[in-house]
Formats: sequence, C-alpha cells, structure tokens
Amino acid sequence: MAKPAKNSANFPHSIFMVFFLFHFSEQLQESQYNAILAIKEQLNFPEELLSTWSDNNDLCNTVPNPILTLACYEDNITQLHLSGTDWFPHLPDNFSPLSLFSNLASLPTLKVLSLVSLGISGALPASIGSLSSLEILNISSNYFNGTLPSEISYLKNLQTLNLDHNRFSGEVPEWVGSLRALSVLSLKNNSFSGLLPYSLSSLINLRTLVVASNNLSGNVPAFERLTNLQILDMGENNLGPQLPSFPNKLVSLVLRSNRFQFAFLNNLSLCYQLQKLDISQNELVGPFFPALFSMPSITYLDIAGNKLSGKLSPNISCNPELSYVNLSSNRLTGELPSCLESNFGTKIFEYGDNCLSQKYKQQSAYSFCKNEALAVSISPEKQGGRQYDKAVIASSMVGGILGGFLLVGVAFVVGKREFAKKKSSKRTHTKLIVEKVSPAYTFQLLKDARYISETMKLGAHGIPPYRTFVLDQLKEATNNFAKTTLIGEGPNRQVYKGRLPDGTVVAIRSLKLKKRHSIQSYTHQLELVSKLRHGHLVSAIGHCFECHPEDSSVSRIYLLFEFVPNGTLRSFISDGHPGHKFSFIQRIQAAIGVAKGIQFLHTGIVPGMYSNNLKMKDVLLDQDLHVKIKKYNLPLLVNDKILDGVAVSSRGSKETNGLRLKQCEKDDVYDFGVILQEIIVGRFLASINDIGVSKDILSVSLTADAMGRRSIIDPSIYKECSDDSLKTLIELCLRCLSDKHADRPSIEDVIWNLQFAAQVQDSWHRDTNSNQASPANN
Repeated sequence: MAKPAKNSANFPHSIFMVFFLFHFSEQLQESQYNAILAIKEQLNFPEELLSTWSDNNDLCNTVPNPILTLACYEDNITQLHLSGTDWFPHLPDNFSPLSLFSNLASLPTLKVLSLVSLGISGALPASIGSLSSLEILNISSNYFNGTLPSEISYLKNLQTLNLDHNRFSGEVPEWVGSLRALSVLSLKNNSFSGLLPYSLSSLINLRTLVVASNNLSGNVPAFERLTNLQILDMGENNLGPQLPSFPNKLVSLVLRSNRFQFAFLNNLSLCYQLQKLDISQNELVGPFFPALFSMPSITYLDIAGNKLSGKLSPNISCNPELSYVNLSSNRLTGELPSCLESNFGTKIFEYGDNCLSQKYKQQSAYSFCKNEALAVSISPEKQGGRQYDKAVIASSMVGGILGGFLLVGVAFVVGKREFAKKKSSKRTHTKLIVEKVSPAYTFQLLKDARYISETMKLGAHGIPPYRTFVLDQLKEATNNFAKTTLIGEGPNRQVYKGRLPDGTVVAIRSLKLKKRHSIQSYTHQLELVSKLRHGHLVSAIGHCFECHPEDSSVSRIYLLFEFVPNGTLRSFISDGHPGHKFSFIQRIQAAIGVAKGIQFLHTGIVPGMYSNNLKMKDVLLDQDLHVKIKKYNLPLLVNDKILDGVAVSSRGSKETNGLRLKQCEKDDVYDFGVILQEIIVGRFLASINDIGVSKDILSVSLTADAMGRRSIIDPSIYKECSDDSLKTLIELCLRCLSDKHADRPSIEDVIWNLQFAAQVQDSWHRDTNSNQASPANN
C-alpha cells in the first residue's frame, strides 16, 4: 500500500490524532480495573460522587473526591485513599474484610494504601502481606481487632505504618524490628499489652514512634540508638518504673500517665532539639532539674502530678519561647522564676499544690514538702553539688520504704489497678466510636506521599533512604575534608566529594551560616530537602548539623546529595566533541527529563518550589546519561525567604495569591525555554542578547521550508531529525519564551508536546529505515 507523502498537510494532524487516541485510551490492567470495581461494590460507593465513572473510563484520570483518590504510574495503581464520613460507607451485613483485602491483593504495584474511618471490623487479613510494594499503610479509625498478622513483616519497603484508633490486642510483635525502612510507627489507642519489643531499638530510620493509650507495661527498651527519632509518645500506659535512655535529637517526648518512678532529668539536657516534654501524672521522685526551663528549643513543659522536689529561685533563666509550663502537684519550694511570672499574660502557667512561697495561691505548708522530701532522703534546703548523689540514695531507699507499706496497702493497690484498667478499657472503646479522623485531614496528611511512587525508580540506582548524619561520619567520608576532595567553592559554602562506608559516593555541601539559630529554624526546610527524591532531580541523602558547644545554635549545615558523575547537559549539547554529542532523539528525551523534574518541584512536594532560576549548567547527567536537576529555590540553598509556606524567589514580589504562584510557575517555564533553545540550536547562549537573537531566528524559521529550519540547528543532528518534530520543538520553545506569563504553556503542556515530538520523531525514524531497507517499494 502506498504511503502518504511526508510533506502532506494532513500528516501532523494525523499523527496528533493517533497520539491523542493512544494517550487517552490507555487502560489499567484488567485485573486492577476489576479490583477497583469490586471494591466499589463492596463499600456501596454513592453513585452521585462517581458519576464520571463508566465501564470504558480510564480510572487513573478519575477526579479525586472526599472519599476516593487514585494515583497511577505507567498505568498501574500506586496509591489508593479511601476515607469514610458520617454517611459513607454503609457496609452491608455480609461485608468481609477478607474479601476486601483479596481484591486489594490484585493491586501489586500499590505503594500507598489508606483505609480511614470506614468502620471495618474483624481481624486484619493475612493477605496484606502480598502487597509487597507498600510504602505507606494507614488503616486508622476502624474496628480491626485481634493480633497483628505476621505477614506484615513481608512488607520490607514499608516506611509508614499507622494503626491508630482500632482494637488490636496482644503484644507488639518482635518482628516489627525487621521492617528496616520504617520511619513512622503509630499504634495509638488500641489494646496492645505486655512489654514493648526490644527489636524496636534496631529501627535506626525511625523518626516517629507513637504507642500512646494502650495497656503496655514494664520497662522500655533503650532508644539511644535511634539517632533519627524525633517524636516519641508513650503516654497513657502502665510503663515503668525505670525511665529509658533517649536519643538526643528528640523534638517531642510524651510519657504522661504511666508508672515511671525514678527521675534523673538532667540526662534530658542533652536533647537540644526538644520542644515538648510531658512527664506528668507519673510517680516520679527526685530533684527537679531547673535547667529544663532554659533548654535551647523547649516550648512546652509539663511535670504535673509527680513528687519532684527542689527549691526554685527568681533568677532561674527561661527559654523566651517557653509558652506552656505546668509544675502543679509536686513538692517544689522557693519562689517562681521571674522569667515565667513576667510573661504570665501571654503564657499558660500552672503551679498549684506545691510548697512555694505563701504569696502564691493553692500552696501547701513548707513542712509538707520537706517531710515528703526527707522521706526519700532529699533535703530541699541543702541542695547543692551533692544533690545528685542524694538522688541516688533516695532511689535506693524508695524500694525499702514502699516495701514497708506494701503489706498494709496491697488490697487497696490491687483494687485501684483493677479499677484503672476497667476505666482505661471503657475510655478506649468510647474513643473508637466517637473519634473519627477527618477525610480532609487524612488526604492532606498523605498528600506529601505523592513523591513516593517515584522512589521505586531511585532504588534501581542505589540511592539510600534519607537520614541524619553525624560530623564524624562526614569527616571519615572526606578524609577529614581534605583539599583533594573539594570539588566546588563559594563565599559561604564548599562542596566535597565523599564516599560513605557502604560505598555510596556523595556530594557534601557545607553551608556556613551568617546568623546563629536553633535547629528548629531549619526543620521545615530540611523536611523539604528530604523529599527531593525523583528520577530527574539530584536527590538528597541526608544532612548534618555542626553546633556551637556553648548554646547548641547551628553554625554550619552539611547537606548530602547523590554524586552525579557525567558533568552537565551542556557538555553533550554545545561544548562536546562531535562524537560525544547527543542525537536528536536523545535531546528530546533530555528535555522531557528536565520538564518532569520541574513538574515534580511544582507539584510533587508540599509546598511546591517555584522560580528556581534554572540554567543549562544546572542540569547534570548520571552514569546512564539521564538528566538530573541540581538547583532548587530552597531558602536554605539560595538565601531566599519562605512566604506563607511557599518558596518564592527574592527577585519576585511578596504576593502569595494564585496569580503570583502562576507567575512563579511560568518563570520556570521561561527558564526551560532557554534550556530547550540551546538544545535545539546546539550553541552556548552566553547572554540575554544571545537568547533574543536566537529567538528571532527560531521565529523566522517557522515560515521557512524544511531545509531552512534544518540550517539553523546543530549541524551534527540536522540529517537525523524529522521536520515535523523539529517544528514542534521550535513552536514550543517560542511559547515558553513569550514575554507574557499568560502566553507561556503550563509545565504539563510542555511535557505533552515534548512526548508528541518524540513520538513523531520515532515514527519518522522507523519509516526512514524501512524505506532505506526496501527501496523497491518507493
């Protein structure tokens, strides 16, 4: 059959229609499609919210709604979010979690599974273990009961496990420690009992551990090895009597309503990032440590309901950010620190039921606290250099004193404990019924997980999980920051090449800070850095703080990124030798990679990063010649400001409305246009004038014939490019370089046009090879 002429006027339109039909007719695999339809039937989805569904519809393009969100990657479902409301779902009488999870097992590429507030009851099926790709599992606010199935241990990629507000029982299993990638473990408000497993202390990537409101008992494993742990909440259990050891990077520590007895609170002074400390409603005895008031990051301090003793004085210093203090129901004497009283109107401060000066209300007589302190051999009038030795003596005497009263009070204690258990059980079940997590909250909580589907691709390139490093590790990786490892330098920064013990080669950016701030000042920005993990970004691996020893303020930050070995994209476009230059199709693929990296910066993390001021030199090539963007508009890296949670370049205005964000997005589109311009012409564009002249030439070429267009591009590729594909790139480039923001395309439109150009080029290349192989057919 004769083929249409390549210069036919209908050719581009025909190709467009073929691509359009192909792009929008893509469907899920039949098994995944049927699984979603079956789940829809099982949960009685309301038809009015799913009116866009049809038997032939691509579910990956379904508009998210408050109860259902789907996300796909390469026509496979990677995320499924289902959230209940007051009216959804109405589970049928014959509903079975076994059947539901059997259908979920047909989604083997699922990375995020969220089933929140759906009213599901019964045991968690063992088939959960078949979802081997899972990275986030959230089944909170349901009625799951029984013990945890051991099959969860098969989920080796699991990073977040949230089982809050269910009825799980039994002990927290030892196999939890085998989930090495786990960074969030939350078991709040269940009926777990017994000891916490020792294996928890081996989860070195753990950042959040919440086991509050259960029936756990006994001593707690030592957590000092969990160097990344920031949030630890073990409140409302029966844990104790010994306080565990803690890592020094904790931000929030909650131990309220347990049975901890022996307090050596001076150990907490090493936790220089600690913002919240709640050890209230325990049985703690011993001296209170006034230095807790002045810890560098503390904002919330609650020691109420213990028997802590000691003498306070007005000259004790406080952290100015300290906004909540509760000292009530202890054995404290003396006078309140003036730093607390002076800001009484702006702070919440409770101090009743102590033995403070009689000028304060609701205080007991001094003799009461003195006698209580003497009962454990601590004299509040003789605190000094030996107070900690006396605390040790006090601890040793407590057992004897309590033993003396044990026989007399055993019946009372047993009765009290049984009453507390019944009360705790009743409270837990009540919460399960009335406490529903908002679907909007759940959706927002998991919004940050959009980047996770990309993490799978990074695994093939050997990029390790993001973590915190200590300075000694970086010194070892760089031979103590030897000059031979220095690969870049600026006024306040250096870049070193290092090698980690596992063989990973990294680029270490050392940032010297002009002003000294607490670590909390950088928490939000480092959270964004940790999410910069995408196939077309130079991904972050971790960070390290160097702090001033006297006040723990940060003097230098080290940021670790993957090392990208093959130089810049420019070296393969305009600076390279002819034999090393990219082909035309390689250039299109490189442009697609840059555009996808920009798209991720805009939409893959919250908040998005805009106005990144990208240049050709900011695009690197890895060992497989895949492009990776190394520059982001992050204040920590570019000395800009954060405005209302959105990274905005210092060259822009301070408006944060929708129009401003649109303009920021289009700033990056313009920068991409300049990069695409250099990709097309194959020449280094050194100035604004060069860009303007080249833009005019490209504009004129659109009115020329195919030979005229080929004459303006890199001579090394003009014979191998399709005129239709080249024309598409030129038109796209000129739109990106438009002087008006509104006339520039969206980054999604950019990607679509680039992919169209790649398909046209591929079709032309196949036709050309076919014609050369069969000249008789022409």
